[in-house]
Amino acid sequence: MARGTAGRSVRHWAALLLPVLLSLLEGWLLDRDTVWWKNALNAVGALGLLLRLRLPVVSMVLALPGTFFTESWLAPMTALYSVAAQRRRPAVPVLCAVAFAAADYFTWSVAGPNSAVDVLSLDRTDGLALIQSLLLGIAPVALGMLARTRRELTLRLEELTRGRRREARLVAERVLATERARLAREMHDVVAHQVSLISVQAGGLQVATTDPRAEQTARTIRELSVRTLQELRQLVGVLRAAGGSALPGGGEEGAGAQGAGASALTAQPRLEDLPELIEQSGLATSSELTPGGRSWPEAVQRAAYRTVQEALTNIRKHAPGAEVRIRVTARGERLLVEVCNGPVPGGRPAAPTLPGGGHGLVGLRERAQLLGGSMTAGPTADHGFAVHAELPAGARE
Repeated sequence: MARGTAGRSVRHWAALLLPVLLSLLEGWLLDRDTVWWKNALNAVGALGLLLRLRLPVVSMVLALPGTFFTESWLAPMTALYSVAAQRRRPAVPVLCAVAFAAADYFTWSVAGPNSAVDVLSLDRTDGLALIQSLLLGIAPVALGMLARTRRELTLRLEELTRGRRREARLVAERVLATERARLAREMHDVVAHQVSLISVQAGGLQVATTDPRAEQTARTIRELSVRTLQELRQLVGVLRAAGGSALPGGGEEGAGAQGAGASALTAQPRLEDLPELIEQSGLATSSELTPGGRSWPEAVQRAAYRTVQEALTNIRKHAPGAEVRIRVTARGERLLVEVCNGPVPGGRPAAPTLPGGGHGLVGLRERAQLLGGSMTAGPTADHGFAVHAELPAGARE
């Protein structure tokens, strides 16, 4: 980036100074043996080109006397090009071109070879000199207008390209919103139905059984099912809010969904919910929950809660009965979350483990990276497993 900026700066100064140097050289070659005031006029016209980007008309006025008295062309033609390239209305470039053509015509056709301008000898008109003067006045104006038109077309094309990209992005966001709404409906119809059946069956077992252990197990299953349904409804609300007006029913339902999404976000679990999560996990845990006295962002608190939740879920699936150590501590501007479990008693679980695709850990890693933190997970030396996450306090919501 710095190299590109330096290159543009060099090109800018080269384009600005090169015509000035060439004009000074032209004036020196034309009038190096003449009186000093002609050299001064050439120098003023050449140095006036430094103003051509901001004050092109002033630059043109400073260059015209050099043409009238010393026959210099480069400075006024460069200034005339700048006037035409920067002035949208043609009146000013045309007037400047007429003035330059007249000055050049008087220099070649009216003035004597070694005398000052004789305005009384206008009857000695030279047709070729008139044509030459008109061409010298028209050419810079035509080139300047062409450059200005090309620059305006380039800007219009850039604006059109940005508009098309913005339109394509809006279409993609619309498609994504529609897909989110569809996923929300599918999730609610499929998952909610199955979990509701589990809850109903567990409730029936809780009422019908006379075994205290079976009743407690059924109660636990029903509570977990109800909690799962609550979190599912919150997530569905978030997806529907992201879908906006893509939902069936138009804008009113979209507005209601957005409100539901906002309330769902405020109902997300936080650090103070960790003790209840650990207690209901049914695992032999030892915990150290000291997040410090500061107020952590809600996104960090949700990420910490989900990290512990996913780790406990994986332990229940793959290492039931193993001892678990949970630490949530503050280290400077970062919140550290550690969940470690030891080996499974007896070497392998008594019951077959539940299937897993590893998507939970991938999701935790992505969540931590979005917040500017990191997450690592892997086996330990004692044949256990450890999950370690660092979440920065300055994470954006």
